Amino acid sequence: MDLTIHSAFLPVEDPDESLAFYRDVLGFEVRLDVGHGTMRWITVGPPSQPQTSIVLYPPSAMPGLTDDERRTLAELMAKGSYASIVLGTSDLDATFARMEEAGAEVLQEPVDQPYGLRDCAFRDPAGNMIRINQLA
Repeated sequence: MDLTIHSAFLPVEDPDESLAFYRDVLGFEVRLDVGHGTMRWITVGPPSQPQTSIVLYPPSAMPGLTDDERRTLAELMAKGSYASIVLGTSDLDATFARMEEAGAEVLQEPVDQPYGLRDCAFRDPAGNMIRINQLA
């Protein structure tokens, strides 16, 4: 079996604000941008990994959700406890400094974890946790 991770989905409420974060702060390229207003699906990814993407999507567009479920999703996103993604970098300290300087919301400065990783964490404009690991 030959499987790769092709895409992951992160919910966003304000596509323009999130696009600016992923493009201008993280340095991702925009691969696809469909829809309009708050109903946009924006595909971004690191230029060095064209086969792996993140799709920024409007959570209110998920089919089959009740109004109560949409409200619950909005509450979880506002708390920053709904979605997350883990990225990797060869220079965690430089990446942290660049993101902090760009104004990203810091959740955790770089730290050596007791389970063997060195990582830091930020929150994107939609509240999603962006954890970044130091690559070996």
